[in-house]
Amino acid sequence: MGEQSQGGGMFDTLYECFWSERLWLPVGLTWADLEDKKGRVYAKASHLYVTLPYALAFLLIRYLFERWIATPLAVSAGIKQRIYLKAEENSILEFYYATQCRNPAQADIDGLSKKSSLSTRQVERWFRRRRRQDRPGVLKKFTEASWRFVFYLSAFIGGMVALHDKEWLYDTREVWTGFPKQTMLESQYWYYVLELSFYGCLLFSVAFDVKRKDFKEQIIHHLATLVLLSFSWCANYIRVGTLVMLIHDASDVFLESAKLFNYAKWEKTCKTLFVLFAIVFMVTRLIIFPFWLIHCTWVYPVLYYPAFFGYYFFNTMLVVLLCLHIFWAYLILRMIRKFMFGTLTKDERSDNEEEDGDESSSTQDEVEQRHKPAGPLVADKKYDKNGGTRSLSPPENICWSKTVC
Repeated sequence: MGEQSQGGGMFDTLYECFWSERLWLPVGLTWADLEDKKGRVYAKASHLYVTLPYALAFLLIRYLFERWIATPLAVSAGIKQRIYLKAEENSILEFYYATQCRNPAQADIDGLSKKSSLSTRQVERWFRRRRRQDRPGVLKKFTEASWRFVFYLSAFIGGMVALHDKEWLYDTREVWTGFPKQTMLESQYWYYVLELSFYGCLLFSVAFDVKRKDFKEQIIHHLATLVLLSFSWCANYIRVGTLVMLIHDASDVFLESAKLFNYAKWEKTCKTLFVLFAIVFMVTRLIIFPFWLIHCTWVYPVLYYPAFFGYYFFNTMLVVLLCLHIFWAYLILRMIRKFMFGTLTKDERSDNEEEDGDESSSTQDEVEQRHKPAGPLVADKKYDKNGGTRSLSPPENICWSKTVC
């Protein structure tokens, strides 16, 4: 009983420290000031519990959407699932592949060759084919992009409907008028809940989505977004939160639509949308976000109340997101440079079809050889090293994670 009481007392102490008014609210304000009264309704931490079942619901909706809407749409656009030679069943190699490494070193290949009674060449071929089985095809990329496009477009339209008549959309000083005693609107509630739920869904699905080189940056982004959204909700930073969500939704609409047309090989449309995406991204993420919104959260609040922990924490998280914007802007500029000079054939963030290098070409040759007549192979200048036509269209796999606050 004593140990249970001690444990309960420690939990209560941590709980009180976490919800200390000095962390969340300006000096002179208490949680009692944010109780619902006189027709005012305030955001509460308990409201966030609903986002977990909503995130799971988003996963179900996504599955149904990709299967019954996105996949038939991809097929109608001429996108088909490519079929590769499958690796033969081998429990020894499969166990190593699943538990150790997908691309073993030569010393490991020699050891596996002895254990499996296969030649080193056969072991190498088995791993090449096994990696190919796990690689996402264009169909999977198309369905993922379709899902994100539909959500970002819906979120942007919904955000404009919710904010078009609000003073703080046009004058950021209005964000802090009456803060923190600002009543929560129903439109703000649903805007926040749906965005939080969507990012929870992204975090749940990151394990089986197409994995890219900036995988770690995506995880940091999703976590920073969820933390920032949750904090801004509890501290009643809702007005500035809705503004940040709106400007980030804008560029993602163009990005996902550009990817869709790229997968469908509508190159001219894809190029146009990619240029629009780059322009909107630079304007919203590198101009409006730092010089309007971060300026709004950094300069104006101290005119109304002394700086406190929540003020510094909120702005620090915004700067973290800005750093991610700069990182992605660097990749976009690299792609634009290659795009302008005609050397862009893949996404700067993609994994080059994983880590196989030339092995992917070898495997593709094995598949295509069945459909080619015998005879000497002649390199065609119109084809790239992966056997596909060289395209100057924007990168196929780019998927910048949306940032909200």
